[in-house]
Amino acid sequence: MQVWRLACLSSTTPQPQVAGPPARQALAINLIRLRRERGWSQEALALEVGLHRTFVAHVERQVRNVSLDNVERLARVFGLQAFELLTPHP
Repeated sequence: MQVWRLACLSSTTPQPQVAGPPARQALAINLIRLRRERGWSQEALALEVGLHRTFVAHVERQVRNVSLDNVERLARVFGLQAFELLTPHP
C-alpha cells in the first residue's frame, strides 16, 4: 500500500496550464469593476457586505487572502455566484 501511495505522489503526469490571471487578481479586478459600475465607494461596499472598509481595500490591492465565505458574501451583494467573481472578464 505504501509503495502504491508513493508512486501516485511522484507521478510525472503533466498538469493542465490555466490561462488568465490568478484568482486573487481576477477577484480584485471584478470587485473594482462591479463596485464602480454601481457608484459605490469601498466603504459603501463594505457596509453592504458587512466587512470592514480596509478589508475591501486589501482585497482590491491583492494583499489579502480571502476566505471562500467572504467571496460568497461579496458575490451575493452583486447578485452573483462566487465563481463569477473569480472568473476573468474581458
